[in-house]
Amino acid sequence: MKIQLPSHMRRAGRGDWRDVGEITAEAFRDDPVNRYLFGTAEGVRAAMMALAHHVYVPVGESFLIEDKGATMWLPPGSAPTFGLWPQIVFAIGQLRHGSKGAMKRALHLADLMEQHHPAEPHMYLFSIGTTAAARGKGVGKALMRPMLEACDRAGLPAYLENSNPANHGFYAAHGFEKINEFAVGPDGPPMAPMWRAPQPAS
Repeated sequence: MKIQLPSHMRRAGRGDWRDVGEITAEAFRDDPVNRYLFGTAEGVRAAMMALAHHVYVPVGESFLIEDKGATMWLPPGSAPTFGLWPQIVFAIGQLRHGSKGAMKRALHLADLMEQHHPAEPHMYLFSIGTTAAARGKGVGKALMRPMLEACDRAGLPAYLENSNPANHGFYAAHGFEKINEFAVGPDGPPMAPMWRAPQPAS
């Protein structure tokens, strides 16, 4: 699948995981689901750094717009690979920075997400976010557009789990429709799976 990037956007290489992780951590530091899981902003950061380093940047398709925004995707047929060492790194990060029970909550949510994940081939959007200084300046739209245009050309659906109801309008404006909702824990906030069918050329 050919992804046509604008001049101010680039594909993240393996060595860019820190930039992707830091931007994503800032974007999700007050996200309801992530704060429920990890308890603190530093816990959210530790999780996003580990996921960027060991899963999404090396396995999937990640993109950056300068130091303003980042996004992480997985193509069809790719599954997050979280071996023993990455699990240890993740656990140490939560023991140092997360709140009590963070690992248990995260593992429970991972199981829930797997249960709800569609079987039909699709591009999976794990995260998209901008720094606080870049919000409201079109960076999120710019990050989203190339992949969705590529999906449309390839006739491929896209899927995400929305962890913040405040972001529903942003995703809906890009063609995503809410298909489900589930609580991330017994007393946890909702997460809403969203699906986007490929759009015909206008």
